[in-house]
Amino acid sequence: MQKAFKTFRWKEGIRQSSLSRRKEEVPVMKKACLALMAVCMGMFVLGWVTAKAQAQTNKLTYSCFFPGGHTQGKLASAWCKEVEDRTKGRVKIQFFPGGSLTKPPQCYDGVVSKASDLGLSVLGFTPGRFPVVDTVGLPLGYSSGRIATGLSNEVYRRFKPKEFNDTEVMYFFAHGPGFIHTKGKPVRKLEDMKNFKFRVQANTELIVKQLGGKYKHGTINDAYGMFKRNEVDGSLHPLEANYGFKMGEVVDYIIAAYPITYTAVQFVVMNKDKWKALPDDIKVIIREINNEWIPQHGEAWDTIDAEGMRYFLDNGGQIIGLDKNEAVRWKMAVAPIIEDYVKILNEKGLNGQEIVDFTIKTLNSMQ
Repeated sequence: MQKAFKTFRWKEGIRQSSLSRRKEEVPVMKKACLALMAVCMGMFVLGWVTAKAQAQTNKLTYSCFFPGGHTQGKLASAWCKEVEDRTKGRVKIQFFPGGSLTKPPQCYDGVVSKASDLGLSVLGFTPGRFPVVDTVGLPLGYSSGRIATGLSNEVYRRFKPKEFNDTEVMYFFAHGPGFIHTKGKPVRKLEDMKNFKFRVQANTELIVKQLGGKYKHGTINDAYGMFKRNEVDGSLHPLEANYGFKMGEVVDYIIAAYPITYTAVQFVVMNKDKWKALPDDIKVIIREINNEWIPQHGEAWDTIDAEGMRYFLDNGGQIIGLDKNEAVRWKMAVAPIIEDYVKILNEKGLNGQEIVDFTIKTLNSMQ
């Protein structure tokens, strides 16, 4: 009997112990289940937020100074379409050509102030504001738009100047060799320059001053009207403008002074906040497209330079060459522009000699 009682007590102890452990396990299991539910819910919410972010349409506006029918304007519009296609519609860009959203000189500030989300214009429309990259615009003797475009991006990558810190730079490109064009009579020697009044902007003003000509400010968009109103009888511009801006209809002569040919750098930038708000994968896509578009812009300049030359000749234009001795005189005449530019950069707290030397050395290695 006593033995049976002990056995009962032993079994009862086991049962109580088992019940006690189960009671202890219940809160633990509840906590584990709750934790698992929280993790699942978190993953669901994260997936939902991610999916929503990916599905969200990012709407942007793009202000472009080129007319819609200009080859470079078409290429900028094609960039917008490429971004839309490769982001599968997650980015939509409304394109405004011909300075219709912001005027060319106000384009960059328009991007900063969010008047547009993207902007394409010319550095020289705001003289002195972008001194490092605009070094490329000096009369260094360019042979093609492809080379000028490559150089402008190399200078930016090398120095990463603070002048663009208030936007996100997409890329730069630059037109082919800029030549002196005149109406009515040609320039055959340096002394002839004083007989003309030229349409100028930014660096071309410096060139005309050094060569002894008179000038009046105006963008390439203004140039045709300025000739029609007889406000000027000369202009410095690339060959493509003879077709793209119909300058071939109002000028008669091109002075092929290759040793002093210049270029004008164009920028494509995005508003800083708009860029930061884009998902990382979209930023990667846009950067890839930018790298593809840089050489396309350069090659396009060269193609339309040939079109501009044909249009100029078809309208009865003539090309005037310089003999070797005269070419040397012209190059010597513009040399002070480059020397003074080093001082201008130094005054802005930059290493002017380094920047100019790098630009010239890189250009020479590319031509």
